[in-house]
Amino acid sequence: MPYIKLSQQVEKLNNPQRSDAFVKQVRAAVREGEFDAGDLPERFTLPKKFSKRGSGDTYSRSVRDMVIDATPEFESWFESINRELTPARTGGKIQTTVENIEAGLIDFKSLAAETRRKMGASYTKGQALGKGRASQQGVTVKKNSRKK
Repeated sequence: MPYIKLSQQVEKLNNPQRSDAFVKQVRAAVREGEFDAGDLPERFTLPKKFSKRGSGDTYSRSVRDMVIDATPEFESWFESINRELTPARTGGKIQTTVENIEAGLIDFKSLAAETRRKMGASYTKGQALGKGRASQQGVTVKKNSRKK
């Protein structure tokens, strides 16, 4: 049976900035019995750069290495986790366009529901604001009215 070290798997990640999340998921999967692995006494440094709050300094963390039984189940698990940890696009949020909706990149039903919710909240806010102003104007008109 082939064995592979956790540090070697981390190097294969498409997005090294998610290496800490990958290590957490590996440990959780081993704990739940999805595949077999064992701790090694040595440590390795994660490729992720962490930043300290309040300053521009960065640092890296080291974690305990593991030996993993490289079965086909582990390989398929790794492929799915690697895909999950890799962002779909580097451009950020997908813009709402007709082409993106037709291509299936944006769910039209959820877009419509979100639009409906926003419009309802805006309408309710406007009604409440209008009622508040109407009651205030009624009071001020009486105070400012002149007698002839």
